[in-house]
Amino acid sequence: MRLRNNHGVGSSSQDWPPFSRHRYSALSSQEDYRSEESEEFGPVFIQEPDDAIFSLDSDDKKVIMNCEARGNPVPTYSWLINGTVVDAEADFRYSLIDGNLIIHNASEAIDYGRYQCRAENSIGTVQSRDALLQFAYLGAFSGRARGAVSVREGQGVVLMCAPPPHSPEIIYSWVFNELPSFVAEDSRRFISQETGNLYISKVQPSDVGSYVCQVKNTVTNARVLSPPTPLTLKTDGVMGEYEPKIEAHFPQTVLAAKGITVRLECFALGNPVPTITWRKMSGNIPKKARLRKSQAVLEIPNIQLEDSGSYECKAENTRGGTAFRGHLQVYTLPQWISMINDTQLDSGEQLHWECRATGKPRPTYRWLRNGEPLNSQSRVEMVNGELIIHRLQQADSGMYQCIAENKYGAIYSSAELKILASAPVFSTNPIRLIATVGKDVSLECRPRASPKPRISWRKNDRRVQIMLLRNNTLRIINSSRSDEGSYVCRAENQFGSAELTIVLLVKEPMRVELSPIRVEVTVGESVVLSCKVTHDPSLDVSFLWLLNNQPLNTQQEGGHFEYIQTQSSTADLMIRSILLKHAGKYGCRAQTSADSVLAEAELLVRGPPGPPGVVIVEEITDTTATLSWSHGVDNHSPITTYNVQARSPVSLGWQTVKTDPEPVTGNMESAMAVELNPWVEYEFRVVATNGIGTGDPSTPSRAVRTKEAVPSVAPANVRGGNGRRHELVISWEVEFQNGEGFGYIVAFRANGTRGWKEKMVTSADSTTYKYRDETFPPLTPFEVRVGVYNNKGDGPFSEVVTVFSAEGGEEPREPPSEVQAFAISSSEIKVMWKPSFLNGFFIFLFGYLSLFSAPSLPPGNLMWIQEGNNVSLSWDPVKARDNESEIIGYKVLLRQEGRGHSQVMRTPNSAVVLTLPEGGTYIIEVRAVSEGGEGAASAQVRVLTSSGKRSLPIFLSAMSDVIIVLAE
Repeated sequence: MRLRNNHGVGSSSQDWPPFSRHRYSALSSQEDYRSEESEEFGPVFIQEPDDAIFSLDSDDKKVIMNCEARGNPVPTYSWLINGTVVDAEADFRYSLIDGNLIIHNASEAIDYGRYQCRAENSIGTVQSRDALLQFAYLGAFSGRARGAVSVREGQGVVLMCAPPPHSPEIIYSWVFNELPSFVAEDSRRFISQETGNLYISKVQPSDVGSYVCQVKNTVTNARVLSPPTPLTLKTDGVMGEYEPKIEAHFPQTVLAAKGITVRLECFALGNPVPTITWRKMSGNIPKKARLRKSQAVLEIPNIQLEDSGSYECKAENTRGGTAFRGHLQVYTLPQWISMINDTQLDSGEQLHWECRATGKPRPTYRWLRNGEPLNSQSRVEMVNGELIIHRLQQADSGMYQCIAENKYGAIYSSAELKILASAPVFSTNPIRLIATVGKDVSLECRPRASPKPRISWRKNDRRVQIMLLRNNTLRIINSSRSDEGSYVCRAENQFGSAELTIVLLVKEPMRVELSPIRVEVTVGESVVLSCKVTHDPSLDVSFLWLLNNQPLNTQQEGGHFEYIQTQSSTADLMIRSILLKHAGKYGCRAQTSADSVLAEAELLVRGPPGPPGVVIVEEITDTTATLSWSHGVDNHSPITTYNVQARSPVSLGWQTVKTDPEPVTGNMESAMAVELNPWVEYEFRVVATNGIGTGDPSTPSRAVRTKEAVPSVAPANVRGGNGRRHELVISWEVEFQNGEGFGYIVAFRANGTRGWKEKMVTSADSTTYKYRDETFPPLTPFEVRVGVYNNKGDGPFSEVVTVFSAEGGEEPREPPSEVQAFAISSSEIKVMWKPSFLNGFFIFLFGYLSLFSAPSLPPGNLMWIQEGNNVSLSWDPVKARDNESEIIGYKVLLRQEGRGHSQVMRTPNSAVVLTLPEGGTYIIEVRAVSEGGEGAASAQVRVLTSSGKRSLPIFLSAMSDVIIVLAE
């Protein structure tokens, strides 16, 4: 689809005197022309020819210049070479395949030049940009022997390359004596890529030898070698020092296209070897510039306009210096700022096209019509890229091209001008129009015609006096029944005429009632909005429901909305299980072919509060945090209380914390969280509650750490066990450190002694202490207590517990005697014996007689129901197997996903209610518990673990009996 653009195109209009005392007025309308794929259009290039370089060494002596255009009818093609038409029929060397030009047996002498493609159909002709065809070749050096060059040591020398004929550019290098020994460039030797010559600023004895110039074609990669040039030293003495002389330099004026890489050369002969330096006469050398070949080449990549200016190279040695200065001038090809577009105009109108381009030098403009130059005439004006054609005629139709060009290139912009000429035509005729009493109504008369037609109106075969109105559309103000009738619009131009009949009917206005107008509901309730319409019975009515001025899509609302239409004039909207987002302004729009009326109602939804504003920690101590927040929306139910929650690395998700005051009422925006643990990093959030329920929590505060304090909690679960002979192993657990410099004080004494031994454990991560003494026997009882401290001071000690030293690895010297066993019940036996010594002994458990065997079956059929933060959990009771102890209860383990810390709840029943903290994912495990220990874990969402039977030794102190409970 081609775009039509009438921008800048003049148009004619007819001025009418004012007409204000009638209920009729006319509105202007402008024909909107649209292109269609089936319509005819002029050629538009898809591919234009590009510059090409053809190698004469190619086995295929065929050159292809590409060109393709689209158009309707399909375009035909012709070609120009240097402005002359190619006669493909008369010259067998040329052939055309589609739009492509094929040149057979191409030669530089005949075919070198600039090519342009022309595409033509019945609409017009366009001409492509020109493309340069060059030929790549590399001739041979002259076979004439070159004379020897003889210089004194220390003298400078230039060895001439004199390259053979070539196209395009070539690369120079020099061979020293024989291949593959090439001359290496340095501060003393330089090969110019402009002249090809080899420059040696100061000849040394090592330079004596034979030199051959090698050239390489950059397109064909062909190489040729010159005859050798011998370099010898004179024997009449050594050349003394002399000042530099610049032998190779860039041109006085360098022209460069924007965006390319520019290389400026400068090299001098001299003794000592000169040093080359560069500078820009106005300003600094661009930072992107690089010095190559021992500073003999200044390379400026991606050259820009601001890089233009005078550059100087200077050659210096101890004998003096010399300089060369030249000007770098950057040019740019033309680039479009604005282009012309396809345009359709009526005959007699004015065409105004403008094209604009940038470039350096500033571009000039010329115009083509159907591929031929367009000249100024009485109706045609061309000034600085503007084209104006007055009083357009059918002969002005065709393809136009604006060409912007400077000395370095040209660009083309093409567009089609179509002059329209047709009699008036109405697309629809007649038209039945229904209006409403009291409303304005417009009767449009928009024929397709060119040029624009004259318009007249009549009603019921009587002429309507509207000559004083402007243009085509007839507007009736405050219509009534008397305005009913047949209106005829007549359109007429020099090519013909046509009439449009509009039958106007005027109906009574429609009334719409939506009830209830305002309704308040609570989240979860339902409501029905009823829309009733009073209208002309001859008209069908349709309904459209809106929410907040947007059409209501019941399919996307999850079944909350349902349309119910019981009668042709009544429609209901059922809203079920209302959510907060359903609040707003509801509209019922009733529509007939004559009218459209909207009635509105407001729905207020009461619900739990929205989240409070972000929580700010105003002040922090070791056990308190002063918090503030802002009220969130109450959702039409006043906020009654706020719940303050905290989260720390040692907590299981978000937990409610105590506050001052307690409770925090709904009109408050600050509170103090109390009974916090010192030196713990906390985040805080606030949850609001109203009479409907509890809302979403606020955004958490930033993480803050409470202040340090003296430890307040003593170590827990102080115990002993394990270790080697003569070792006392003490272990404990601790949760809070309350500050930096945390450590432990381990105090112990043998039973019956008075003095305590105290040892400091300075590592906060250590929870075990070993004490060794060769003097105490195995299983010696000790009184043990463990205290804590940090940089703030000493904390409390634990309660004193009895811990036994290690039993060691010594086997009993003789077995117990007088062993007896008596049945007590179906699951118990009594074992009695006489000890052989008091140090203790083992009872071993065997597979066929287990001591407290643990449950092997996990709780099954786990089910849970979640209501808010509460989870009701139940499972099938576990039945102990014959070799297992009876089940005495269950252990429920709750932990937050991604955290190792777990909460444990014990229950004797097969059901439990858990209160989960908010804001995390939790994993729940249930295990059966017996005197034999914990059983296998139940299956859960992501965790599935199990444990088997274990046969363990039981350590007994000196005693004469023990009850072993066997599984039934």
